[in-house]
Amino acid sequence: MNDTATFAGLDPITLGDALRVAGLPGFDRWQEQIRRAGGCADPIHLTGWVLHKDKTTGELLHHYSTEHEPGGRLRIACGNRRASRCPSCAWTYAGDTYHLMRAGLAGDPDKDIPATVRDHPRVFATFTAPSFGPVHNRPDHGACRCGGRHAPEDPALGTALDPATYDYAGAVLFNNLAGELWVRFANRLRREIAARAGLSQRELKEVCRVSYGKVAEFQKRGAVHFHAVIRLDGPNGAGSPPPSWASTELLTDAIRAAARHPYSSVSVPAVEDQPARTFQWGRQLDVRPVKAFGDGSDLTEQAVASYVAKYATKAAENTGTLDRRIGELAELDRHGVPDHARRLITACRDLDSLYPERRLWAWAHMLGFRGHFSSKSRRYSTTLGSLRQVRADYRAAQERAALGLDDVQPDTVLVLADWQYAGHGHTPGESLLAASIARDLQLNRETAREVLQDQLTREGA
Repeated sequence: MNDTATFAGLDPITLGDALRVAGLPGFDRWQEQIRRAGGCADPIHLTGWVLHKDKTTGELLHHYSTEHEPGGRLRIACGNRRASRCPSCAWTYAGDTYHLMRAGLAGDPDKDIPATVRDHPRVFATFTAPSFGPVHNRPDHGACRCGGRHAPEDPALGTALDPATYDYAGAVLFNNLAGELWVRFANRLRREIAARAGLSQRELKEVCRVSYGKVAEFQKRGAVHFHAVIRLDGPNGAGSPPPSWASTELLTDAIRAAARHPYSSVSVPAVEDQPARTFQWGRQLDVRPVKAFGDGSDLTEQAVASYVAKYATKAAENTGTLDRRIGELAELDRHGVPDHARRLITACRDLDSLYPERRLWAWAHMLGFRGHFSSKSRRYSTTLGSLRQVRADYRAAQERAALGLDDVQPDTVLVLADWQYAGHGHTPGESLLAASIARDLQLNRETAREVLQDQLTREGA
C-alpha cells in the first residue's frame, strides 16, 4: 500500500478506519482474501468449515475453518456484473463476455468452436428504439433543435425538448416489451432467410441455423437498444459449414426485412387513459459485416467483442436512475435523480396498476426493462457458466497443490462442508484499501495484456 494519492483528501473517519484496519493482527490475511476476491467492492462474508477425508481409510487429509480468519470470516467476490456496484467483479464479467463473443466470431478450440466459423456469414447489427418525442442531441451537422450546440458531457443530452408532450409512458412500455420484440424479430428472421433460399422453415432447419449473441444498452434518453452479432451456420451450429447460398448480403437483407415486418412488433391494449400502442424497432437500423481483420471500413472481431463486453456491465445508470430497486419515489430526491429519469420512473409507477402483468414498478430502476442484458442463442458459442467453471477448476487445482493433495485422485476424496452467510461489504476504511488493491490488480492485468499483445505482434511480423 504505497499509493499516497489514495489517502489524499479523505475525511478523518475513513482515514482513521483505514489505519485501524491496517494495524490489525490479521491485516496481511485480510489483504490476501481481498486479492483472491479480485479487489471486490462488496464481498460476501461466510463462516464455516470444510473437511477433506480419504474415502477408503477415513484419514483426515485437511481441515479448514474460518475461526482463525480476520473477524472469523472468509470473504469471497460478490460476482455483481454492474460496474456501478463492483468495478472489479464487473471487469471479470466483461472479460467473460468478451471471450464468449469473440469465440463465436473467431473460434476457440478450447471451447470446441473451430476457427472455420470465421468463414460463416456474420454481421453486427444495432436495433434502436422508436422516437417518443424530440430530445436534445448532437447531430453530425448543425445544431440541436433547441438552437444550441451541446458539449459531449452536457447533462441535457437525451432529455426531452418538451417534457409536457414527451411520451414517457410509451418509452417505459417499449423498454418493458423489448425482450419480446427481439423474440418476434428472431422468429421472423428465420422466415425471411428461408424465403430468400426458396425453402420452407422446416427445410431451413435441416441445412442452416441462425446463431446470435446480443447485449442491451441504454441510450441517454433512457430507451433500450440492442447490439447483436448474428451468424449463419450449418444445421449443427458453429462446427458445421453454412449452405452455399448463405451469404453476408442475404443475411443483411433478411435482417432489414425482418426488422420492418409487421410481425416484428408487439402491442398493448388501450387501458383507461392510455391508448393502444404497437411497438417496432426504430428507423435507425445499422447492419455491418464483421471481418477477421479490418481494412478501416469494416468492424473486426476484436472490436465487436470489446464493444459488446463494454456494455455488458452497464445498465440504466448512465441516464441518472438508481442501480437498485426503488422502494418509494422519495428516494429519487435523496439521490438527486435528474428530471428526465424521474419522469420515466414515475411513469413506471403510474402504469403499474394499469398493466399489472408487466411489473413496471418492480423494474422502475431499469426504466421498465426487465430482460437479460446479455444473452445468446444455444449454439452461438460457449456459456458464461462454462467460463466460470474453468476458473473454478483452476482455483481448485491450485488449492489441491497448496494443500499437498495434487497427487491424490479427486474422486477418492470425501469433502464435507458447512457454510453460513454472515453479511457482506466493507467498513469505510476497508473500502478504501480494497479499492487500492483492485487498482493494483487491474494495472497488473493491463500490463500483462500489453506484453502479450506486443509478443503476438512480433511473432506475426
